[in-house]
Amino acid sequence: MLPEVTATRYVTPLREGGSLPGLVEADDLGTYVMKFVGAGQGRKTLVAEVLCGRLALRLGLRVPALVRAWLDPVIGLSEPDEEVQALLKGSGGLNLGMDFLPGSLGFDPLAYQVSSEEAGRVVWFDALVGNVDRSWRNPNMLVWHGDLWLIDHGATLVFHHNWPTARAAAERPYDASDHALAPFAPRTEEAAAELAPRVTEELLSECAAEIPDEWLADEPGFAGPDAVRAAYTEVLASRARTIHERITLGEPSKDGPSQAPGWLTGKGGDAK
Repeated sequence: MLPEVTATRYVTPLREGGSLPGLVEADDLGTYVMKFVGAGQGRKTLVAEVLCGRLALRLGLRVPALVRAWLDPVIGLSEPDEEVQALLKGSGGLNLGMDFLPGSLGFDPLAYQVSSEEAGRVVWFDALVGNVDRSWRNPNMLVWHGDLWLIDHGATLVFHHNWPTARAAAERPYDASDHALAPFAPRTEEAAAELAPRVTEELLSECAAEIPDEWLADEPGFAGPDAVRAAYTEVLASRARTIHERITLGEPSKDGPSQAPGWLTGKGGDAK
């Protein structure tokens, strides 16, 4: 089970994401990025964060540590922002916290080089979980202490929004043409050879066991939380076997990523 903390102070909203996550301090003296059960995307966003975060960690990818984070809605009473106040009031109880990485920088492909091997592992993982939110427009990666860290997996596992068609999701292709790491010639075939054999039903079951029952309860068409966990395991285990055959890397969209200044990339220019 994930470690458990209680939020003691809401510090500030992080408005980069649509779910309005917030920075909080907790009773273990840690600082966390909290994603709220009362956000518009609902509890399935948190389910995706837990399952993908734990799976990525087990596969050797860098992701922030996760915690079960309890929130007393009274914390929201002092918030001047009405949107934030409503979110906190509507998220009393169990939420999800991700370890805050102080001093980290947003990934920019012109400022940080990634090996084709590491790029291949990340692209393969994103193909496995159907991540539609790691493009050059919104990389959802950080550079911390010189290493690449993956964040924000709430937009993955799209199949769980329509369980009757979930089995067909195992066969869906993955277009990585606009992936933030596409420029680094990702070696997805090598990544598949390394990682796919490790994505066993046993491993997936262990990762799914970390999802709190509260976020899986009353799912239509399932007898209970364990049945939902088994469905995630079935889809991902099937997808892991052959997804590398359906990854496409074509021409990216016409509008390119923003250009980093020369002083940051070491390619000349000034710091204006």
